[in-house]
Amino acid sequence: MQERVKRMQRPRWWTWAVWIAVLVPGPAVLGVLVSDFVLGTRFLGSNPVKEGELVLGQWTIKYLVAALAVTPARRLLGWNWLQRDRRTFGLAAFFYGLTHFLWYALLDIQLDGAELAKDLTKRTYIIVGFTALLVMLPLAITSTRAAIARLKRRWVMLHRLVYVVPVLGIIHWWMSVKADVAQPILYSLIFALLLGWRGWRYVEANRSRGLAATVHNGPD
Repeated sequence: MQERVKRMQRPRWWTWAVWIAVLVPGPAVLGVLVSDFVLGTRFLGSNPVKEGELVLGQWTIKYLVAALAVTPARRLLGWNWLQRDRRTFGLAAFFYGLTHFLWYALLDIQLDGAELAKDLTKRTYIIVGFTALLVMLPLAITSTRAAIARLKRRWVMLHRLVYVVPVLGIIHWWMSVKADVAQPILYSLIFALLLGWRGWRYVEANRSRGLAATVHNGPD
């Protein structure tokens, strides 16, 4: 059974499913916002601007989870064909993070420069969230194959910043919701598992290299 799972090839529908997963939520949130304002529906509750902003931020976190889950899933299931989806989910996380910020700037504070300057200098959770977006920016710009080939080892070093983004994102989310922290707690645990798995793999890899060096060089 385990070997059958490892031999599984990428299903033809998989790419479509990934694209639907990353493209549908954004227009759906925008659509229900328009419906709330134009048709008087209440899909986003009594404060649709704030709720829409929160939903877009939540999708940013979900795509970060998906991007960071690709490597453990590859290792555990043997599905190396998942690798190409990591960049898709990473870019989706940046896109939804940017949309989350634009939603706040355009609809929440309505391009009030003074309010924006005040928020970015005095409101800690907005400073943390904006920092996360700035960290994601160079990762998104250098996600192309040409950038990978040009930067080589520097690309690997740069993209280790991706592990900082979930920490900043969860802090931003946790501080912004104030009372109901159930979901921030849940995603904190998920990120702890995903980052902890990488830490464990790093320690194991170093231990293996140390043993190999001892065998090669002989005991001290």
